[in-house]
Amino acid sequence: MEEMHQVAIAAKDPASGRQFSSQVSILSAMELIWNLCEILFIEVAPAGHLLLHLLDWVRLHVCEVDSLSADVLGSENPSNHDSFWNLVTILVLQGRLDEARQMLSKEADASPASAGICRIMGDLMRTMPILSPGNTQTLTELELKWQHWHEECERYLQDSTFATNPHLESLLKIMLGDEAALLEQKELLSNWYHFLVTRLLYSNPTVKPIDLHYYAQSSLDLFLGGESSPEPLDNILLAAFEFDIHQVIKECSIALSNWWFVAHLTDLLDHCKLLQSHNLYFGSNMREFLLLEYASGLFAHPSLWQLGVDYFDYCPKLGRVSLELHIERIPLNTEQKALKVLRICEQRQMTEQVRSICKILAMKAVRNNRLGSALSWSIRAKDAAFATLVSDRFLRDYCERGCFSDLDLIDNLGPAMMLSDRLTFLGKYREFHRMYGEKRFADAASLLLSLMTSRIAPRSFWMTLLTDALPLLEQKQVIFSAEQTYELMRCLEDLTSRRPVCGESDIQQLQDEDIETTKVEMLRLALARNLARAIIREGSLEGS
Repeated sequence: MEEMHQVAIAAKDPASGRQFSSQVSILSAMELIWNLCEILFIEVAPAGHLLLHLLDWVRLHVCEVDSLSADVLGSENPSNHDSFWNLVTILVLQGRLDEARQMLSKEADASPASAGICRIMGDLMRTMPILSPGNTQTLTELELKWQHWHEECERYLQDSTFATNPHLESLLKIMLGDEAALLEQKELLSNWYHFLVTRLLYSNPTVKPIDLHYYAQSSLDLFLGGESSPEPLDNILLAAFEFDIHQVIKECSIALSNWWFVAHLTDLLDHCKLLQSHNLYFGSNMREFLLLEYASGLFAHPSLWQLGVDYFDYCPKLGRVSLELHIERIPLNTEQKALKVLRICEQRQMTEQVRSICKILAMKAVRNNRLGSALSWSIRAKDAAFATLVSDRFLRDYCERGCFSDLDLIDNLGPAMMLSDRLTFLGKYREFHRMYGEKRFADAASLLLSLMTSRIAPRSFWMTLLTDALPLLEQKQVIFSAEQTYELMRCLEDLTSRRPVCGESDIQQLQDEDIETTKVEMLRLALARNLARAIIREGSLEGS
């Protein structure tokens, strides 16, 4: 936050400077509220110790005094510095009396005439009773000591001991808790909650938590003096001083720009068992509702959506359902992003979403003519219909080009080929080519015949299969038996008998029909020759 503050100051562009300053203000307000809620709701400090925590809170968030102190002490003669008395006054207002005494000692050294009254003031600061963390004295003892000290301060005021030095007299009135004297230092106090803590320090240091809201409201009224209305931050702090947790959350939800703060604050309070009694009517408690809202906001961001997933994971009732709805709306612009989404879904066993994403990626791959990728995604999606479509594209490409693309994928389908009949055929047909290449002609012939007789091969592909059988039929050695040859002949006749009769056709179609007719004649001749050879061979074997 300090770095952002420096960036805001150094920004050359006024618009950027304003934006950074606005962000710093919002973060400062968040930290202010968060720390106060820790003190009031989580620490639950008792009377006496409560004020110590509030003093630390003010010192943490009203930190201009440090730069002022460095400026004054860095000068040649600090007591003559224009801001010397402002610094001493701020130190007293923040209860930093040891540092204030050190500053007064510099005034005493520089001005012997005021050394005496500076020493008296220093003694009053030194003897002011404060309940320190390691102190074992009771509240009653502290109150008695503080009353005696307060009366001693009153006597010095009545005796006009500091009348010759208006600055010291003003400090004495502040230490007596004089409201008018405190309000004279409005500029140095800068805000009403600083005024509240200083007022309590010098008028009721053993304030009980239950009385805080009274002092808070009256301090706000006195500080504003009817000149202005409370800001949203003032309303949030007032609700905290009233120990109204739900009002704090409500006011923060209205005032702050997103759900980050209220979601995390509510989560913290819920873990401290402070929100157990407040369930909402629609099936979720306040913590989960706010986490869901924040996570939904993250999903709208192009790069922070992955964080939203983790927040949904911590919502036991509605987190998974919400994640499923949001994950489906993520635009899968790149494959890298799609893989991230897919991994998230697989880790959470979101089966339907996994299938949906794989289908989308498979369709994109088909549109880009990346058939291997499309087949891989359709198998991963377990989508039989799409796997059939992609397998048909592979077979069509084979018919056009005479070779397969993505052989590695087809060769390693394994059990995945059982997803659809067409995918099974594609895998088995590739296996036929591999057997043929390895010169395992008998095995290749049996597989080719089984693909046709089992009707697993699409009818449109039968002519290609029969054409593939031609080299096997023309081998010197008889590959197909007589029975197998009869099966092939039956398949050929079945195919040719059902070919549609066309009317008038264009030249290209007539040429295609001539080619088909030639193929059929060649096949019939090859089958007849192979049948004769097979019958002779089988007869010879029976005779021997």
